[in-house]
Amino acid sequence: MNYWPLLGVAVIVVGFALRFNAVPVVVVAALVSGLLAGLSVADLLALLGNSFVSQRMLLLFVLTLPAIGLLERAGLREHAQRWMARLQNLTLARLLIGYLLLRQLLATMGLTGVAGAAQTVRPLLAPMGEAAAQKILPELEQDDREELRAVAAATDNIGRFFGEDVFIALGAVLLIQAFYTQHGIELSPLAIALWALPTAVAAFVIQSVRIWLYQRRLQRRAARRERGA
Repeated sequence: MNYWPLLGVAVIVVGFALRFNAVPVVVVAALVSGLLAGLSVADLLALLGNSFVSQRMLLLFVLTLPAIGLLERAGLREHAQRWMARLQNLTLARLLIGYLLLRQLLATMGLTGVAGAAQTVRPLLAPMGEAAAQKILPELEQDDREELRAVAAATDNIGRFFGEDVFIALGAVLLIQAFYTQHGIELSPLAIALWALPTAVAAFVIQSVRIWLYQRRLQRRAARRERGA
């Protein structure tokens, strides 16, 4: 047994511990493991290329993430915050609940890649949410910003997770169908999707209430600060 390729895992651990950029750390770890496993540079590059071609979803991130990074460098987040500040009637709760509804509707139609944490939450939703929160609590601390970003990311995840099961052609629905078939229960994808619909509605209502309660908590903190001043 050749244990030397496991040094790639050590490279990842050390790189993440030292807070290096994740992309070069993973690439270096892959190169280290491949070379120590006896692969030539040509074979290793061919393996990486075949993996990217076979996993087409990776191509989506490879193409979109650099574009989003350039947009952020050009001030996308700042523009989103200024735009949000001008929309006086758009509160934090309305923003997040509206995004939750849109994300869930897109997921029910199978369009799970239209929005997401990298494409939408980080460059747009989180900065707009911070600007909306500053209308309530002008002096947001770093912990408040981190919590708000977590709420925005959770909203995106919940919208996708509970919306995509309503789409009958999704792999998860077919996996559920195969599981029940193995146990002698015949279910059509349409039946599974229809049973997932009440769960999706319940998830939307529960997350909407959580968002509203989060906004109320910010409003109470702002009121206490005003009384203290």
